[in-house]
Amino acid sequence: MKQFSPQETALLAAVDPAPMLAQVQSWSSVNTGTGNLAGLKIQAGMLADAFSALPGGVGLTDAAPVTAVNAEGQERDLDNGQHLLVRVRPEATRRFLLTGHMDTVFPATHPFQAQHWLDGETLIGPGVADMKGGIAVIIAALTAFETTEAAASVGYDVLINSDEETGSLSSAALIAELARGKAAALTYEPSALPDGTLAGARGGSGNWSLTVTGKSAHAGRNPQDGRNAIVAAAALALGLKALQREGLSVNPSRIDGGGATNVVPDLAVLRFNIRPRELAMAEAFETGLANLIAQVEAEHEVSIHRHGGISRPPKPIDARAEKLFGIVEECSALLGSPIGRIASGGVCDGNNIAACGIPVVDTMGVRGGAIHSSDEFLIAPSLAERAKLSALVLHRLATGAPL
Repeated sequence: MKQFSPQETALLAAVDPAPMLAQVQSWSSVNTGTGNLAGLKIQAGMLADAFSALPGGVGLTDAAPVTAVNAEGQERDLDNGQHLLVRVRPEATRRFLLTGHMDTVFPATHPFQAQHWLDGETLIGPGVADMKGGIAVIIAALTAFETTEAAASVGYDVLINSDEETGSLSSAALIAELARGKAAALTYEPSALPDGTLAGARGGSGNWSLTVTGKSAHAGRNPQDGRNAIVAAAALALGLKALQREGLSVNPSRIDGGGATNVVPDLAVLRFNIRPRELAMAEAFETGLANLIAQVEAEHEVSIHRHGGISRPPKPIDARAEKLFGIVEECSALLGSPIGRIASGGVCDGNNIAACGIPVVDTMGVRGGAIHSSDEFLIAPSLAERAKLSALVLHRLATGAPL
């Protein structure tokens, strides 16, 4: 039997699903690939209008400086869009953090730009699940929460960043700043499975670019005078793969460099990703990487410059996070749709928040799937389902004991 207080019954009735689907479809029609600054600017304006229904201030924050290494081995500034920040009752002693992202993985040149219905409940479209649907859930849940007496006693920040799909490098410091001192956090990535299952513990992620500088020479007349950067990069790739072990995947993904076949190449850029399950594995990898670089430099007589590092620390489930998951799971059961959780190899801003010591559940968004593909879908009834779940969770966090 459902066990809702009169206040919770009124709260759930206040969740208005009517505008949610139209919001998602309108936002999905704007291309917001992470590098599409014009599209992100349009989207930020649309979201600022939508969030203005809440009390408090709505503003845009410039992205922090970020650099990347290009195919020529040059470190260049990387442009990112502004981040949307909503601050409600900043003076409150008990405050929460809700986060989402407006960017998608589909650039303006990608063929996947339009929406269509697969059936009466399933909408296919860019970003409908990851995570424009999640943003609609945030707005609907907070709008309903603001009708309760409990809302006046707490505050919250909402961050919608513009670079989550590329690692949140330009918003990481802002996430850490906003997480500081929060009682709990909710992030609105789509559910881990279409049935609503949450992501529990997560591994971490790090990305590097290694620029190898050798020495050019004629490949026929005096190859012995050259120092082949491509061969050194290949040795690095093999050495990196040898560092892989249980709980630590290493993925050398690309080598840029080289040119004419009669020239010993003097430049190569190797890019790779690692996924450590535990922080100790990431720390051990750093030692292994340093040793490997020194070895390749000595054996191939090249110089190697490293760029990058761990951008998403592993996210274990500590005691406070366990309590937060318990509240979410209890609320879902009371609403008639009990949900569980599974560990995930994927990463998101929940990793960054957890690294600040703040309990977080980071798949509070819609039910859907096939994200990052042209088959990405949203199960439309989950918009209202997840808005009610979030509203109820927020109310219980506001009225219950601290985690």
